[in-house]
Amino acid sequence: MSDTKLKITQVKSVIGRPQKHRRIIESLGLKRNQTSVVHDDTPSIRGMVFKVRHLVNVEEVK
Repeated sequence: MSDTKLKITQVKSVIGRPQKHRRIIESLGLKRNQTSVVHDDTPSIRGMVFKVRHLVNVEEVK
């Protein structure tokens, strides 16, 4: 397993988005627009990011 981490930043609001997208953003730990969190690079995190890719920016962090 690599030491790669993902820095996920919310860049768009969840207002008017489906409830499923809101729950994914919340489960990633994002509270409001322009906040960032760092998570391990796992398939489950990648899957969540893929579902809301239009709302977030993702950077790889070593």
